[in-house]
Amino acid sequence: MMTTLTDAWHLIAPPEGDRHGPLQPLLLTLTVVTGLVDAFSYLVLGHVFVANMTGNVVFLAFALVGAKGFSIGASLAALASFAAGAVISGRVVTHLGSRRGRSLAATTGLQAVLVTGALVLGWVAVEPGTGVIRYLLIVLLGLSSGLQNGTARKLAVPDLTTTVLTQTIAGAAHESRLAGGPGSRIGRRGLSMVAMFGGALVGALTVVHLAEPLALLIAVVLLAPAAVVAERLSRSGPVWDRPST
Repeated sequence: MMTTLTDAWHLIAPPEGDRHGPLQPLLLTLTVVTGLVDAFSYLVLGHVFVANMTGNVVFLAFALVGAKGFSIGASLAALASFAAGAVISGRVVTHLGSRRGRSLAATTGLQAVLVTGALVLGWVAVEPGTGVIRYLLIVLLGLSSGLQNGTARKLAVPDLTTTVLTQTIAGAAHESRLAGGPGSRIGRRGLSMVAMFGGALVGALTVVHLAEPLALLIAVVLLAPAAVVAERLSRSGPVWDRPST
């Protein structure tokens, strides 16, 4: 029990000299953002995710056979924009070289701009879940999520992909003592699950009971400071800012 709590705490407040340092709580923050934007996209924009591409592939199959509530166009728009965002993140990371903190700061800052654009559109539109506005929102949020996922992949911080939990859950079960493994690392992995669940819960609450775009506002409030913190903490070239080995 103490090991689990210690692992969770070190994810939130990494000890001095930790190989991944503040990248861990920053990526945990982006995991919360995933829950927020996917709650908005699924509940407001129809049966489509902007971060969970596995879901969109399945939804595309449903739409192709004429299942009600699913859209071929929406699923394809989400998949294409997510992929484009990942390409952009690759270009940004390549341009910045080996600086992990600077890469996270740059892509998270761009992500904040994209989500802010979606927030404005969602707030001024009478029916954001229909017509051209729906597709613009899918593209903006899909691009932002692709940026996030691509950067997290490059940073290679264990258990913090920020947009998917399938491997996190599988790893926790497969490596558990019950399965004969070395340990589930449930402190770290469980906190990642809680982060996405919490973001989705708050996002759903705002969409269903308050104002639909409020979920995006909360996402921007998390993204902007994360970008600033990543940039400032990386200025001195700490060990965690160097490439992961």
